[in-house]
Amino acid sequence: MNVKHIELFIVLAETCNLSRAARRLGMSAMTVSRHLAQLEKDLGVRLFQRTTRAVSLTSEGEEFLPYARTITEAEQSARVMFNNEIAGASGLLKMSAPSGIGRRNILPLLPELMKKNPKLKIDLNLSDDVVDIIGQGYDVAIRVAPLKDSNLIAHKLSNNPRILCASPEYISQYGQPVILADLSDHWCLKTAMVAQWTFIQNTATINYVFDPRFTCNSVEGVRSMCKAGAGIAQLTKVDVEQELAKGELIEIPLKDAEPHMLAIWALLPTKRYLPCRVTLFLEALKVSLSGLSS
Repeated sequence: MNVKHIELFIVLAETCNLSRAARRLGMSAMTVSRHLAQLEKDLGVRLFQRTTRAVSLTSEGEEFLPYARTITEAEQSARVMFNNEIAGASGLLKMSAPSGIGRRNILPLLPELMKKNPKLKIDLNLSDDVVDIIGQGYDVAIRVAPLKDSNLIAHKLSNNPRILCASPEYISQYGQPVILADLSDHWCLKTAMVAQWTFIQNTATINYVFDPRFTCNSVEGVRSMCKAGAGIAQLTKVDVEQELAKGELIEIPLKDAEPHMLAIWALLPTKRYLPCRVTLFLEALKVSLSGLSS
């Protein structure tokens, strides 16, 4: 297989349009079509369904796409390794992250990362939805929720416990719970994504079910209400790290229950030939998360 043909395949998969792919590659649509036909011949499968207006990946094309990316990344890594004139990260870093971590921990890292790596481009999707990392061509996805997809490579970046917290004003006016049962006497604020609060008690995971005073579908909304003194919230440490440091929120420990431990993970489509841009980003993110409890 010709690596240039594989690069062409990736561009066409991203544009789904023969003319746009040709313009990006600086060649004619006929040349693109001819190279694609040669790649399909080499592989012995049809990679695209073609119409007069657009092209779309076949199931074989979708299956080949992550392998194509790996091949091109390996070729680029080899060039960097043996060329002293090429330095730093380059290419498109495509990643996905929850909106909260994205705004607070990832976006602040990017200006400096891009400044130090002028050939680096970034495509960041901030969403709390689970994305198809391989199918949509992501280099990395950051997740907090428990992992379920065994087809991906998971790299732990940091622990991220769920903690109880409230504002100093709320605690001053209403006091703070000492044991789990005390929570029934307090106003509780809940994110809509979590059905109940989770704790560890005598090494077992327990769920605390309650009638919330306030529910919101975003962490930002619950955090804002908590800062305003509207009640007690259970959020992850990364969600309130800045507020805890400033004294705007206070962590509330319980004598008979411990925080439920989550973690922040980087999910990768493969651990082979990891691009320099992914490595540099993950190293920077890991440093930014180092203040979380271990």
